Amino acid sequence: MQLVLTGEAVRDKASDAELKKVIADFLEMGHVDNIVEMFKRGVSSDPRVAELLNDEWFSVRLGLSVPFQELKRHCPDDFEGTVSSLCWVLDSSPGYVLGDAINILGIIGTSAALGCVEKALDDDSPQVREVAMDVLEEYS
Repeated sequence: MQLVLTGEAVRDKASDAELKKVIADFLEMGHVDNIVEMFKRGVSSDPRVAELLNDEWFSVRLGLSVPFQELKRHCPDDFEGTVSSLCWVLDSSPGYVLGDAINILGIIGTSAALGCVEKALDDDSPQVREVAMDVLEEYS
């Protein structure tokens, strides 16, 4: 059984916490198509999406990049809110989150997103710097 929620329906009926829980649960269950449809309707530009990178489940954090790969093909210019929140994540999150945020910024690939990735080249962690270099190499 596949559930489909539109972005409007989710925003109208769900609180911030509920929206994040729905997205996390769908990612955990592998319902990426549902997330892509929700994101296509405007949820992808919502800054709350970046908060999922702090989810306790690795599969949710890892799975968050999959909808962005799909969305990049369908609506490549609808990421302004997400880019700003992911840039904020780079400045305020634990190390294990940074690589995931950098990867999603790389998928988005806008000049603003890549500008945030460039800032990660100065991070204290060699792993974070390496992920940032790998992402930037794809665009050079």
